[in-house]
Amino acid sequence: MGTGEQLVTIAAVLLGALTTHLTNYAMERSRHQRELVTRWDNRKLDAYGGYVDRVRAGIFLAVQLYEHREGLRRSEHSEVEMVAEMAEAERYRGRAFEQVMLLGGDDVVEAAHELNAATVAIEWQATGKTVGTLEEWRERNRAGFRGINAFHEAARVDLGVQGNVSGEKHPERDLLLPAARREDDGQAT
Repeated sequence: MGTGEQLVTIAAVLLGALTTHLTNYAMERSRHQRELVTRWDNRKLDAYGGYVDRVRAGIFLAVQLYEHREGLRRSEHSEVEMVAEMAEAERYRGRAFEQVMLLGGDDVVEAAHELNAATVAIEWQATGKTVGTLEEWRERNRAGFRGINAFHEAARVDLGVQGNVSGEKHPERDLLLPAARREDDGQAT
């Protein structure tokens, strides 16, 4: 074998080695990027789910307090205890909100801000900081749950989840309310 052939063989081996190295590097980098995306998506999912859970818990505590204060349903807990529970729930919601702020995309963060405002409006009427009628109370709760749905939509888009939680296939739902009572005998109609 001549010198020229040996140089061509060496060049081919070097080219093959370089190509293999570059291919392995690109594949490893791609795998690492997928792992990072998956890790952050898992963290986002936990943060988004935790935030909605904290929001819903706060709303349900506000409903208990409001119903107790308005004489709609008595609670075994005192008003002071319920207000303390709401304050603790608000603190946890604030921590969950901070995680959303750190991990969420722009639309998710904006939906979380709007949901926070709706939740605070519910809590303020429940505690008496805001005065309102029963219908205003119900509208605040409707706004809160519309905010939850908007947050869900934004989170699903941010996570790359197909479909949506509202629209033609998922019409807007109203509050679950007990049957109206007649004024004359207090019986459900």
